[in-house]
Amino acid sequence: MTETKTKIALVTGGSRGLGRNMAINLAKKGIDVVITYNSNSAKADEVVAEIREMGRQAAAYQLDTSKISDFGTFYEQLAAYLQETYGTANFDFLINNAGTALYAPFAETTEEQFDAAINIHLKGVFFFTQKALPYLNDGGRIINISSGLARFSFPGSSAYASMKGAIEVLTRYLAKELGSRGIAANIVAPGAIETDFGGGHVRDNKEVNDHVASVTALGRVGLPTDIGGVVAFLCSEEASWINGQRIEVSGGMML
Repeated sequence: MTETKTKIALVTGGSRGLGRNMAINLAKKGIDVVITYNSNSAKADEVVAEIREMGRQAAAYQLDTSKISDFGTFYEQLAAYLQETYGTANFDFLINNAGTALYAPFAETTEEQFDAAINIHLKGVFFFTQKALPYLNDGGRIINISSGLARFSFPGSSAYASMKGAIEVLTRYLAKELGSRGIAANIVAPGAIETDFGGGHVRDNKEVNDHVASVTALGRVGLPTDIGGVVAFLCSEEASWINGQRIEVSGGMML
């Protein structure tokens, strides 16, 4: 009987919130997982332990995804771990999830705020993915995380949403240019989700929470558990013919 090759996913920002739920759901699909975290090593270790309890391999590495100069060293570390664990330096699925919030009116957004956000949400994703290409298996998948805010507008998110819109365009180019390697690239665009993202802006502000629920067809704010399964599905064989697509997971916000 032919042995099934282990599939491996790399999830940036996988220690908390949406990234954690993505990592757990990938493991439930029988996929081994490597996560990155920015500062909370304890939370990252918890995710690794939970995945290992499920019988899958997992590892966590510190990475600031805004520091492009660190990407080469990161991939060298990752390749060494993969080589030692699996006998290959390659992996199958890249999920660019890491991100931070930027809530500021257009008229008050500073250049410093803009630059810090673009390094994470656009420049970082662009070059982190570029650096991944030698390690990403042919037939693999790239999943970029956008936002419902790239389709509908809420005051205070002009910079963040513009960068997410750019990621959506980039993803279509990735699908086009990497298709010859059998690599599919898609976008998952969550609506408003109850996490600690942006200091718990959606979760902890009752006025915001109630407003989001009122403009959502399914009548509530999203939860991390609404998102991770969709990412895991896009890494499955059943989703192999989905490419260059934006999948909004928002419960029907602002229809």
